Amino acid sequence: MKKNIFILLLLCQTLTAVTAQSKTDFKIANTFHIQSKGGWDYLAINSNRLYVSHSSQVNVLDKITGDSVGVVANTMGVHGIAFMPALGKGYTSNGRTNNVSVFDLKTNVVLNQIPTGENPDAIMYEPFSKTIITCNGKSNDLSIIDPSSNAVIATIAVSGKPETLVSNEKGLVYVNIEDKNEVLVIDILSKKIVNTWSLGTAEAPRGLAIDTTNNLLFVGCDEALVVLKAQNGEIIDKIRIGEGCDGVVYDKILKYIFASNGEGTLTIIEEKSPFTFVVLANLPTKKAARTICLDEETHTVYLPTSEFEPRLPTDDPKARQKTKAGTFQVIVIKQ
Repeated sequence: MKKNIFILLLLCQTLTAVTAQSKTDFKIANTFHIQSKGGWDYLAINSNRLYVSHSSQVNVLDKITGDSVGVVANTMGVHGIAFMPALGKGYTSNGRTNNVSVFDLKTNVVLNQIPTGENPDAIMYEPFSKTIITCNGKSNDLSIIDPSSNAVIATIAVSGKPETLVSNEKGLVYVNIEDKNEVLVIDILSKKIVNTWSLGTAEAPRGLAIDTTNNLLFVGCDEALVVLKAQNGEIIDKIRIGEGCDGVVYDKILKYIFASNGEGTLTIIEEKSPFTFVVLANLPTKKAARTICLDEETHTVYLPTSEFEPRLPTDDPKARQKTKAGTFQVIVIKQ
């Protein structure tokens, strides 16, 4: 009898330990309300400012208080924002006008506009080559921009719709191809594709993050986060996440992966080792909060979304649900 009681107590302690490992103290801490109209896509942090794409402009907020500190205007169909602080410049990818706006980080004034491929979507500063790169969703290519000359110096054709990209900061850039369910590897100096990796049964890769220490890629697909070895594309794990993922970020200090899901959840995963991953939570957020950015200094996560009008029987079921005017917002999640 004593032996059975001991085993029962041991099992209870084990279950308690597992449960403790599966909890997280991240929660919704604030909501920043933005009054301007229109849709949205990516958002980004630079210094103490939060840059939020919003239809034809970028709203610039204080990242702590959410107060408006400016607007980057005339960015039609803006998708993403990138920064080159050494030059004091920011860059936006403008999908409707097929160009990149260059703006002053101090004044938010647009300095220049650079023609790119069609419908530039994700944009990043690539530190190894010191270039700005856009993923052009309609022309199926990447535009490589030299910030010193404000000109496209190369165009790299890819196999399908490039959704987003990350760099290992050692000469390789990884690109999600959304409609082909694959990841491309590009040598940024030769500007050539050197590998193509299939994601198996995982579909619609949109979010992408990288752990440069352990050389891992985290690919956010529909209801699955695929973990790949960045040196050879080997699939290490496939983790269940929410539906409609469009963004993934990696906190290298906490070793947490965050996947933002359009269904209205944030999947938080702990990287316990390069081969072991534990889902800590599927935190409820709001519908359509599907893109994400991480403040690495404060470990705060930001998700843009809006409130929505109820669907009518006459509405096209395939069309996007209409947003309620004046309800655009950024959800702030932190410990």
